[in-house]
Amino acid sequence: MTLIDLSIINGLMYYMNPELYLDLVYILFFNASWMLISFNNQFYNIYRNARPSKAAYLIIAQFSTFFLAYFTYFGVFKEGQEVNNQLKTLLLIYSLIIVTKLCIVVLLKGYRISGGNYRNVIIIGEDESVSVLIKYFNSRLELGYRLKGCFSENKTKEDTFLGQISESFDFSLKNNIDEIYLSMNSVSKDHIKEFEVFADNNLITLKLVPDYKGVFRKMGAVHYYDYLPVISFRKLPLDDVFRRFIKRLFDLVFSVLVVSLLLSWLIPIIAFLIRWESKGPIFFKQKRDGLNGRAFGCYKFRSMKLNVEANQVQATKQDARITKMGRFMRKTSIDELPQFINVLLGNMSVVGPRPHMLQHTQEYSKSVDKYMVRHSVKPGITGLAQIKGYRGEIKIKSDINNRVKLDIFYLENWSLLLDIRIVLQTVSNAISGEENAY
Repeated sequence: MTLIDLSIINGLMYYMNPELYLDLVYILFFNASWMLISFNNQFYNIYRNARPSKAAYLIIAQFSTFFLAYFTYFGVFKEGQEVNNQLKTLLLIYSLIIVTKLCIVVLLKGYRISGGNYRNVIIIGEDESVSVLIKYFNSRLELGYRLKGCFSENKTKEDTFLGQISESFDFSLKNNIDEIYLSMNSVSKDHIKEFEVFADNNLITLKLVPDYKGVFRKMGAVHYYDYLPVISFRKLPLDDVFRRFIKRLFDLVFSVLVVSLLLSWLIPIIAFLIRWESKGPIFFKQKRDGLNGRAFGCYKFRSMKLNVEANQVQATKQDARITKMGRFMRKTSIDELPQFINVLLGNMSVVGPRPHMLQHTQEYSKSVDKYMVRHSVKPGITGLAQIKGYRGEIKIKSDINNRVKLDIFYLENWSLLLDIRIVLQTVSNAISGEENAY
């Protein structure tokens, strides 16, 4: 893939800038830049089971960084060159690279489905994780995993059962097994050590599968203290500086568009309707918990009559405090639009876990497992939990438990594409109306 990309880059640069291509510095700079940037971004470190969101992130990171390097060169060495021509060159390079990669992916998937480019795998264990993994391998033939079967101490219900764990070693050697998946919840430490030695001595890849509890936990980052490996318990995508920059850039661009194209004319109309129905301020500002548990003032259009319980009691379905205009705004989520001001101020994001009132945070942090993890990222105007139906009033314990699970899944699996999907689904839900929006 590296040679293909370099061929595209050099071919189009020669086609678009034949006179510049005779410059040795020009050639060396761009080839070296692409290689160094791709090495730093791990652009080519993507495997058959990688998610499309990861591929999209790597492409964005690679292209944006190379864009800066490209124009840095012309600013330093070739000042005065026509910018439009260089933009066309980059656009052609990026377009052709993307099209080429898509074609390769499609061809490779078809080749794997037909039986080529496969890896023989076996699974050791008998718990729920094993069942999920079996279903994954059998339903994703395009990834090229050929599941031979499972081994465990007790015969499982799965029709892939091949025998006892001790029999897996000879089976692996006789059937050219490439990868062994070991369920950590089903085997002892001695078994793990035994498989580690066996895999190393026979050039087989060993992979450990953690316990499955509805949501997979991503493994933490490994750091070395001299020669001692230390694993961070939780590593989030947004711990990466570049990813945070991409998310913040998306927040700013999207919020500026909403404020300038929508709120600029909508605020006077909403303000008139709110004041026409009830006395009081147009906006409602409430203290809520944000990033790392720091409180901030969250803005909304006022949807209730003035009352002393606004900061303590959550709105219910037939809440007498809600005005007629307020009920419409809450149903369509219009009341949340002033929070784009919060996004511009930097204390909220367009997408993230919804911020709760300070009183509720104190309550849930004591009664809901892992509740405070959701404060590891900025709170959002909308979120994964909201588009899945967990918004508004919390009626039973499972409501907040499921909301927290989805919030944690979001922050452990963040991608720009996921944010865009959530925004689009939020708009769709606002137009069609939501049962829990009141």
